[in-house]
Amino acid sequence: MEEAIGAYRGITATDEFKEIERLRTLARHNEASALGHARREERAKWQAVVANKDAKIAANEAEIAANKAEIARLRSQLGQN
Repeated sequence: MEEAIGAYRGITATDEFKEIERLRTLARHNEASALGHARREERAKWQAVVANKDAKIAANEAEIAANKAEIARLRSQLGQN
């Protein structure tokens, strides 16, 4: 058992092993960063869609209010004649 432990320690102490582990760690970090970036982009995309829809709804509501005011004005004129 001591031989196996010694062999493991010998392998993990090599520069090659350390470089492989560094590259694995870097790859995991890059993958996590890419996933986070993709999630942020997707969230921003949907927030823009929602904001656009909200703006259209507000514009439609303003148009409806203006139309109601015009109808009221026209009814008022008809009532005066």
